[in-house]
Amino acid sequence: MIGPPGAGKTMLARRLPGILPPPSFEEALEITQVHSAAGIGSGRLATERPFRAPHHTISPQGLVGGGAQPMPGEITLAHRGVLFLDEPPEFARAAVDALRQPLEEGRVEIMRGQRTLEFPANAIVVAACNRCPCARPPESCSCTAIELARYQRRLSGPLVDRIDLVCQVEPVPTVQLVRGPNERRARSADVRARVVAARMRQLARLAGTGVLCNGDMDGRLTRRQVPLDASLAGRLLAVRDRIPLSGRGHDRVLRVARTIADLEGRDLLSDRDVDEALSYRLDSWQRIAA
Repeated sequence: MIGPPGAGKTMLARRLPGILPPPSFEEALEITQVHSAAGIGSGRLATERPFRAPHHTISPQGLVGGGAQPMPGEITLAHRGVLFLDEPPEFARAAVDALRQPLEEGRVEIMRGQRTLEFPANAIVVAACNRCPCARPPESCSCTAIELARYQRRLSGPLVDRIDLVCQVEPVPTVQLVRGPNERRARSADVRARVVAARMRQLARLAGTGVLCNGDMDGRLTRRQVPLDASLAGRLLAVRDRIPLSGRGHDRVLRVARTIADLEGRDLLSDRDVDEALSYRLDSWQRIAA
């Protein structure tokens, strides 16, 4: 999420666990085991998905795990939950880049001597940052082109390629902040009901594959579960000159499009599903920041 201070980016991130389905028994066991290994938690079976929000001064070992006596990092403590990074350009470049393997494989491998330790790290990573270092509105921004380029380069291209959704968050108009309490608002419980229904569709479709949701699919399973007809394939080919889609990016667009259709309760993908999934990549970090 990219937007000015006070637009609600952190609030939206903290609401995310509230709209995710409750952890299944198998997921609750995984969460409890991770927290027990790290020496945190009550020891009881987890009933909620974790939410972790480390400070930007965290080290690479603190974020992904490691140390003389290897311990799980924040990405592992957020397993089956949410890891929130507030202002990722302010994090150490080495720490943020260390997330590339966990984002791709859902696990962290740490080698110490002749041993290889593996920690689970299947978490939803959410990041929020400003458009530029000064964080002022575009009409009063004082950042130079060099400062803006330096700010953007703090997130590497391979990491940005692993981000499924890039969106711009605008400030909420004052008239909406002061509106009466009786006006209709979308509640987390209503959104969660849609998400739970979509997850149930995914579980039924992916039964026997060993994965629980669209986000867990690898490239081969994605192409088998999300077939494209000539029209949809043409949509992807038509944007090749505007956006350089890597093989990884192509598969991620398919997974996002499949999830959009699941949220609307449809079995077949439509043109608008692919268009919406592509739009989240077309509104790239560079274009929004500029």
